[in-house]
Amino acid sequence: MSERAMRYHSTRGGDEGVRLAQALRRGLAGDGGLYVPDFFPGFTAADFAADVTLPAIASRMLAPFFAGDVLEPALGDITAEAFDFPVPLKSLAAPEDVAVLELFHGPTAAFKDFGARFLAAAMARLNPDPARPLTILVATSGDTGGAVAGAFHRRPGTQVIVLFPKGRVSPRQEAQLTCWGDNVRALSVEGSFDDCQRLVKAAFSNAELTGRFELSSANSINLGRLLPQAAYYAQSSLATWRRTGARANYIIPSGNLGNALACIWARRVGLPIGRLVLGHNLNRTVPDYFATGEWQPRASVATIASAMDVGNPSNMERLRDLVPDLAELKSFVSTDWVDDATIALRIRTDHARYGEVWCPHTAVGAEVYARLSAAERAEGPWIIVATAHPAKFPETVEPLLGQTLAIPPALAALLELPRRFDVIAPTETALVQALR
Repeated sequence: MSERAMRYHSTRGGDEGVRLAQALRRGLAGDGGLYVPDFFPGFTAADFAADVTLPAIASRMLAPFFAGDVLEPALGDITAEAFDFPVPLKSLAAPEDVAVLELFHGPTAAFKDFGARFLAAAMARLNPDPARPLTILVATSGDTGGAVAGAFHRRPGTQVIVLFPKGRVSPRQEAQLTCWGDNVRALSVEGSFDDCQRLVKAAFSNAELTGRFELSSANSINLGRLLPQAAYYAQSSLATWRRTGARANYIIPSGNLGNALACIWARRVGLPIGRLVLGHNLNRTVPDYFATGEWQPRASVATIASAMDVGNPSNMERLRDLVPDLAELKSFVSTDWVDDATIALRIRTDHARYGEVWCPHTAVGAEVYARLSAAERAEGPWIIVATAHPAKFPETVEPLLGQTLAIPPALAALLELPRRFDVIAPTETALVQALR
């Protein structure tokens, strides 16, 4: 075991001294807060001189977070099992130094595969009790639920309950959420993603549910989702540093802020990362906070970038815990927002300009990059984070481009499966009744 064991505490001050395995299984801290590490280790780019692959970089970077935990000896096996698909960093044909980090080559064609597969691999090594299976609750605005369902499907000792907002995910996303069966159950909530997220959090303080089930979460409130996502920022920033000697700047499409926070954590431990620009759709809670200094969550608004339709992003609690001073945060993070018409225009424009096909979420990032001044773009290298395969959103993308998109084979296989789900009201009572 490492000399300095890592422990975790709640953003609200409770659950101090929790080990990683406990934090993963609990998901949400007992006081309703989110788990954060007691300290952040320090690295330099030179520490990764011998590491090139994502599993190797992830193992080195995450080793201090696993230190002293029962999962520490299994870290290498977990990263190898979870990260078994490519993560291309693809240069664009542009005058400036700009590339696209394609995070959609996993089995469910979205960046959520990294965290979901890592969490599932870790949970599988925690000796689940078949007599009291771990019940994983996951709220999804589109991609998270499918990735978590796929990662945990048929794994012994676990069952997954996916809550998604009725009518607010794309048809292909809904197919991925509802096709699994076995130990995966889907609940279509008559409300928004924020309602789904609220129900998941409420379940952890519901005496009947906590008495009947051993509950955990697979949203980005769970450390097991965030830590692995930091790994692809480590790998891409190191590749950029080795090529240019400069820090990589990132444009990140943002919803619940898990992806953005993972990048900030990677930066915090010393990876060569410069500026971050967070791109949002019409759900402007975070850009408005940056503009006014007032944190005012609100009901989410439905957009064509549906996986980002979040009005009260959970990970803002972690971000404000890490960087409580807004002026300090704004010294390296900025925000912007994009409406649906502009998303559609950017999909058409960049297809003509670069020959690339963006999903609506990636198009938000591409639009935010295009809005940077010429001087800012010249300060590259810049990396636009591509979060999902465009074939998951044919009803939006295909009419804009006038062409049919090829479907990745793994996604095509899922679309052939029958769908099963139940519809519930957006109330805690309805959730309890459904789980009875």
